[in-house]
Amino acid sequence: MDSSVLKELMIHHLENRASAVGFAPVERFADAPEKHHPAVVCKGAKTVVVFGIQIPQGILESPSYNLHTLHRSYHTLYRRLDEISLGLCNLIESQGPFTAVMVPSYAPMVFHKVEPWGLLSLKHAAVLAGLGAFGRSGQVYHPTYGARLRLAAVVTNAEIPGDPIIDKDPCPPKCRACQMICPAGAFEADGTFRKMICMAHTVKHAIYPLALKDSDGLKHIERVINTAGYDYWLDCDECLRICPNNRQGCKY
Repeated sequence: MDSSVLKELMIHHLENRASAVGFAPVERFADAPEKHHPAVVCKGAKTVVVFGIQIPQGILESPSYNLHTLHRSYHTLYRRLDEISLGLCNLIESQGPFTAVMVPSYAPMVFHKVEPWGLLSLKHAAVLAGLGAFGRSGQVYHPTYGARLRLAAVVTNAEIPGDPIIDKDPCPPKCRACQMICPAGAFEADGTFRKMICMAHTVKHAIYPLALKDSDGLKHIERVINTAGYDYWLDCDECLRICPNNRQGCKY
């Protein structure tokens, strides 16, 4: 099958299932860590297909139940995105001598000591597929949905034309809203975002204090979080709520 025809078929398959989709040739991942390169996800990888579904803006504006509804929206979308990924893999493999592997939208993850990593960084993949650009908060901002997209991906050995990369800074000039409001102090004085500071403050689960309370428990952190800790609680989203890019219809 012609690569452009296969691309259109995938776009058509996703148009009523996802809010945005982009394609990245594997050559764009030259700087990816060796253990998190598309080639270790799919044998003979040539293309990464990245897509996302947005959470409603109204969740960020809810007066009393913002975190409750954000929690449920994230975990609803994780499962839905994984189902879409699986279906897309099967579609690709039905079109010829192709293979395709889904990248989980959340878990299971790989742990380097206590730091969680996706099999493939979905944020970096989204940027390389033209779905957005990194902002000062460490999040990826889509031109329409801001940082409200939850992401998933499929890696395939089918060679598909890539989409243009967005090279525009998504943040308003001199904006420091996320840095000023962050209750965790996840930003250094120079504005550098520290992921683990943010996660320790934001991601909570009732099982963590019990299962990860000592060194023996931490030996099994990957198993605990990928199973018992899957449906985590969100304890903060101040950077999402304050960011002007997360308002409806933002075009940077």
